[in-house]
Amino acid sequence: MPFMTPPSLFRHRNFMLLFSADTISQFGTQISLLALPLVAVLALGASEFETGLLIAAETAAFLLVGLPAGVWVDRMRRRRILIAADLVRGALLASVPITWWLGALTLPHLYGVALGMGLATVFFDIAYQSYLPSLVGRDQLVDGNAKLEIVRSAAGVAGPGAGGGLIQVLTAPVAVLADAVSFLGSALFLWRIDAVEQTPDPAERRGLLKEIGEGLRFVATHRILRMIAASTATANFTGGMLAAVEMIFLTRVLGLSPGAIGLLFSAAALGGLVGAAIVGTVGRRAGTARTIWLSILVTGPFMLLVPLSGPGWGTSLFAIGMFMNGVGVVLYNVSQVSFRQSVTPEHMLGRMNATMRFVVWGTLPLGGLAGGVLGEIFGARTTLWISVLLALLAVVPLLLSPLRTMRDLPAPQQAGV
Repeated sequence: MPFMTPPSLFRHRNFMLLFSADTISQFGTQISLLALPLVAVLALGASEFETGLLIAAETAAFLLVGLPAGVWVDRMRRRRILIAADLVRGALLASVPITWWLGALTLPHLYGVALGMGLATVFFDIAYQSYLPSLVGRDQLVDGNAKLEIVRSAAGVAGPGAGGGLIQVLTAPVAVLADAVSFLGSALFLWRIDAVEQTPDPAERRGLLKEIGEGLRFVATHRILRMIAASTATANFTGGMLAAVEMIFLTRVLGLSPGAIGLLFSAAALGGLVGAAIVGTVGRRAGTARTIWLSILVTGPFMLLVPLSGPGWGTSLFAIGMFMNGVGVVLYNVSQVSFRQSVTPEHMLGRMNATMRFVVWGTLPLGGLAGGVLGEIFGARTTLWISVLLALLAVVPLLLSPLRTMRDLPAPQQAGV
């Protein structure tokens, strides 16, 4: 029987609605990624430790509710979760410019918004990664994830530049409102998806703790998934450290304006767009298994340029380091997320994704706190050095896994423990 090429996902109505929702949301989110830390640093005069607390608040939800969220996602229709999470995040972000206009914006309020955003994001991200396989065939998961990563990366290229300009003209608190509106637009597109979801059978529920345990065991006993979790957790811990001092380094050490920071982030995010564009070619030529660890091994050392950055032309070192990091992160994420989705049974997707998110995103707030403390003691530049040197260890679990001797990832029926 001749090989049949699957139809283009750009002709897939429900995928394109998800794609459109993601496009709007990602461009809005890029504004907040700049605006919220800049609200803390510029409008409220936050210190390194206080900025680290903001990063911790944004990601602490993965530690607080990450595991039970996976069980709840598997028990509910995922589209409803996505819509509700978008509406909650939009309302929380809208409170920032409102309280700023009223002269009532404080750091505790900003921490509360960040924590609430994190809680909604936990449910959105777990449901989002679990929802895609029900919209497209599993043979199109790499293509679907790559297209969504292109959106994320394109937003990273254009969004920070536009966001930096908005922040400079409107101030950071007002610019946050653009992201609030984007979440409403995303919810409207998701509402139009008409794919039929299987209604989870309440009779199949076996208790919250037991179902959490099933997700933990699935990941812990899988010879590849557990190493992917260890590698990503290491990278995210060091990423949290970097994020805690990044804005202070750029504004107070390099003396950059919000507009310049936006342009710098746009140049850096171009790497993610390149990574999304070449992931299919790299996977075919180097092997899908090799891509996972080669992406980190080859691009990781370029992050050593970041703490070498200085004023003037020295800012280009920051952009080059982040550009190469963007290439590697997207190559890694598209490859490993597609593998996770393909080897996990439908009824286990929420719990698998929740377990992975709990482990790999749960290290972000810990890294944020560590970065804040180190920044207060040693300063922003030294903390950047510590974070990028520790990040080089992220590839070690992958090199100790079966991936090191494999060219391509095994087929689903062969990819067990």
